Amino acid sequence: MAYVIAEPCIGTKDTACVDDCSVDCIHPKKNTTYEDRRPGLEDVPQLYIDPVECIDCGACVPVCPVSAIFALDDLPEKWKHYAELNASYVEGGKFKPDQFAKHQAAK
Repeated sequence: MAYVIAEPCIGTKDTACVDDCSVDCIHPKKNTTYEDRRPGLEDVPQLYIDPVECIDCGACVPVCPVSAIFALDDLPEKWKHYAELNASYVEGGKFKPDQFAKHQAAK
């Protein structure tokens, strides 16, 4: 996984990063329904980066208004679980909003 969106995104969900992503790897997108039944933008607390699709370009980092995007190697220890959380959102729609509570408890 090249980049990870962490806790500062919670509640903000500014989509500037989505607009600047050249490979379309940040989800969920505005006004999008996913065929695999992943929750949409209104139903999640933050945005997520697909670890398979991310090409490690870093275009999303400078446009994030809350500095929530980190290279995996630079992810603060207290937010390491966000790497798993980002991946779980995009893995075949397996992510469930209640999983977020589990990650919050791990802080």
